[in-house]
Amino acid sequence: MSAIDELLTAARARLDRVTPEQAAAAVEQGALLVDIRPRALRAAQGEVPGALLLERNYLEWRCDPTSDARFPEAVDTDVAWIVLCQAGFTSSLAAASLHDLGLHRATDVIGGFEAWQAAGLPSQPGGGPPRP
Repeated sequence: MSAIDELLTAARARLDRVTPEQAAAAVEQGALLVDIRPRALRAAQGEVPGALLLERNYLEWRCDPTSDARFPEAVDTDVAWIVLCQAGFTSSLAAASLHDLGLHRATDVIGGFEAWQAAGLPSQPGGGPPRP
């Protein structure tokens, strides 16, 4: 097994990963969906309505409730963050990184945006700017 496969396996062992349907239900209950895909990919594939748009390299700073650069929604360590990428690989590593910050309710979507679309869940044309 490659080193990255081992890292991914270890990251996923720490998460309670969710299906797209479970993610959509969690968002309705107050969880925050964060789409970490690059703008060009969102422009080509689409976006989930209401998702926070944030490219991967800013995730920890925006979700950490102790950071001066945090989202207004990052009020404490009990926020339920659901990370979405294209296919559900990068999001697992990103959600595990949020766990390292003490955000233990963070998880990701199994299969990513591809699975979201395949499940027939809402999407819209993409390419909007990430949140500042």
